[in-house]
Order: sequence, then structure tokens, then C-alpha cells
Amino acid sequence: MKKLIIQIPCLNEAQTLPATLADLPKSIAGVDVIEVLVIDDGSRDATSDVARACGVQHVVRLRRNKGLAAAFMAGIDACVKAGADYIVNTDADNQYAGADIAKLLAPLLRGEADICIGDRNIAELRHMSWRKRQLQALGSWVVRQVSGTTVPDTTSGFRAYTREAALRMTIISDFSYTLESIIQAGKKRMAIAHVPISVNPRTRESRLFDSIFSYIKASGATIVRIYAMYEPLKVFTYLGLTIFVVGFAGVARFVYYYTQGLASRHLGSMVAASVLIIVSFIVLVLGLIADVNAANRKLLEDLIYRIRSLESPPRQADDPRTRMTHAPDRADRWEH
Repeated sequence: MKKLIIQIPCLNEAQTLPATLADLPKSIAGVDVIEVLVIDDGSRDATSDVARACGVQHVVRLRRNKGLAAAFMAGIDACVKAGADYIVNTDADNQYAGADIAKLLAPLLRGEADICIGDRNIAELRHMSWRKRQLQALGSWVVRQVSGTTVPDTTSGFRAYTREAALRMTIISDFSYTLESIIQAGKKRMAIAHVPISVNPRTRESRLFDSIFSYIKASGATIVRIYAMYEPLKVFTYLGLTIFVVGFAGVARFVYYYTQGLASRHLGSMVAASVLIIVSFIVLVLGLIADVNAANRKLLEDLIYRIRSLESPPRQADDPRTRMTHAPDRADRWEH
């Protein structure tokens, strides 16, 4: 039997959650069981009560708001422990059409992909300003370059995972999971597919960021940090060579003035150029050390994967009367 769990991270979504749940499919070809898991990320309203009243099978409650990335990972862990063969993540504001979940799952059911991401066709989204659409397109292009993937809409939260892909997912960002998970999946050579999806009318403004500047800053920092984690030698080599070229240009400049008999006037620039060359070699050495640490990190990720696999036995029949308590760093309480 194939089990799908649709997870929905929520923060104060008591008003929008019922419509989102009502829009979800009740059956999908190739899937035997469909369940819903709501992650209440420290909501101050009745989000959890609304979820249970609407018949949600699993509710993960976080005692305080930990952010979208932490809520996403709490949901992934809970879905795997609940025996999910496939996991679909969608938003609580009913942005994504529930009918497209079947389309999202299709590449996974055919065994063609580990992850499938819904493409909203950002260029045609009229409720999004022209500036936002251009920034989204630029950001997606950058993520494609650093991840080696072809995902056109990298910020889409409408995505499906196989159980294996979910077990290998480790998000460290406090901001969002969307960009980091794609870069991570690309570097781990996972098969990533994308399908066109439709978008429902907007029900509220985005709560992920206060301004475009803060979003660019947070997204840029996430991309650089994750890429540096997986390709530290490249990053430090490019940085070191850039510093070396600037230092070498300073030395060449001093040599030119030396041949003109004007060396005494440019000793300061020669000293600065020498310092830059020394710094470039230090940066290259740091790159070698970081590359060794990256290899150790890959070993740790494999160890974490094996531990999570052992902690998550094959799916068993669920007892609706059970209630489980988990470590507070992931889920403060898991009810189903």
C-alpha cells in the first residue's frame, strides 16, 4: 500500500486552513491512503483546533514560532515516522490548487524523480508586481547555476518528496527551506522534476519577509552559505585567486615605476600588494581545510540518514487514539 501524507506548515491560519483542507484531493491514482499533517508553528489563534475539527489525521504543535524552515523539517520528520511513502508540502493560504497534487506526484509514482516542484510560471502571475517577478526569475536562475538543476520556480513551496528523499533532507537555514533544499538535492545528485501548476486567487499577503530588501538579503545569504558548504574549495579558490590577481597587479605596477626610477614613491602600494598576495595564499589554505571539513560533513549526513532510517520503521497501521511526544528541537507535540 502506498501512503501519501500532505503536510501544511501553519502560522495563525485558522481562517484560511478550512478552505485549503477542503481543496485537497480525497483520492489519487496510484496512492492507496491519503492523510494530512498540519504543523502549527506556534500559532496564537485556533489553528490546531480548526485542523482537528476539519478531520486532520496528524497535528504537530510547536510551543513557539520557530520559522518556516523548522516547521517544514518538523513536518518531514513526522511524515516519515507516520509511514509516508510520499510527502507533499503545500501552503496553508490555499495558494496552490489541490487538484494539482496528482500532477505533482506523477513523476515520483513513475519512478522518474525523487523530488517534484510545482512551477507557477512566475512571469504570468499578475498578482505579483513586475519587480518581484524579475527578482524571482533572477533568484531562480542563480539557484539553478549553483545547484546544477533545471527548476524554473525555485521558491515554490508546492513540492513532493519520496520517502528516501525526505530521509536525506537536512535543512539548517532559519529562513526558508525552498532554496536550500534544491541546492542540497542538486549537490546530492537527486533526480528533480518540475511540472506546471495553477495558482488560486490570493487570500493574504506573504508573511515570510517584511520587505523585498530583507528577502534578497536572506535569500542571498542562504545561497552563498549552502553553496560554500558543498563547494568550499571552489569558493575559496575563486576568492583567493581574485585577491592574488589584485595583489599581483600592484606588484606589476611597482615594478613598472621601479624601472622608471620612481620606486621610492610607491613603496606603500608595494607593501599593500605583498600583503594581498600573502592573504590570497592564506585563503587558499583555508579552502583546503574547508574541503576536508566538507568531506566529513558528507559522512555525517550519511550517518544521520542511516539513523533516521532506523528510527523510521516501515509504515504500520495507525491507531487514531495514540498520542506521541517528540524531542522539542523538532516537534513539541504530535497528535493524531
